[in-house]
Amino acid sequence: MKIKHVAFLLVFALISQPLLGAGESVHEPVIDTSGEKLRADSNYHIIPAVPFTICGFVSCFTGGGLALGSIDDESCPLDVVVEKADEGLPLRFLPFNTKKGVIRVSTDLNIFFSDADERCPHHSTVWRLGDFDASTGQTYVTTGGVVGSPNQHTILNWFQIHKYEDAYKLVYCHGVCPSCQHSCKDVGVFVDGNRRMHLALSDDPFKVKFKRA
Repeated sequence: MKIKHVAFLLVFALISQPLLGAGESVHEPVIDTSGEKLRADSNYHIIPAVPFTICGFVSCFTGGGLALGSIDDESCPLDVVVEKADEGLPLRFLPFNTKKGVIRVSTDLNIFFSDADERCPHHSTVWRLGDFDASTGQTYVTTGGVVGSPNQHTILNWFQIHKYEDAYKLVYCHGVCPSCQHSCKDVGVFVDGNRRMHLALSDDPFKVKFKRA
């Protein structure tokens, strides 16, 4: 009788456990516009999932992909901006675990433009979170970060890709320094007084998709 009871408990315990891999759905691969998995060894364009239009003083234009720019076109390091009706510059994604070739949702990664920019040759194109800009009330996504080296000094360099409705969004978030205080925050688009579109922390996420370059 006791044996049957023990056997019943073992069976119940087994069927009560999540199926192997069920908890991994959070970390499913990020898929590009061709239906392929994003890979660390390939170049991509980050483009709007839904086309949007910005109107200036004279004309309107459709927002495109991401590139490098700044408020005054002279300051270094350069910020991450949205190009006008253009796919922008190619980027790469490097996961925290560099042995993993596939980029997965909700995992820590570095993002960087594939090519250097001659305007700021002494700064890397690795994304990092900039300082709070009191004049605009924004915290921009800028460059000049470093790849890897996870510690309290590099936490501003880590981002994640999250599922968002039928597409994706970019999130400043990290788990590389468990002892560091941090909070995840969506990345959106801020239009400055000169109608330049900057990536910045926002309550309104920038809905994006990824196109192989």
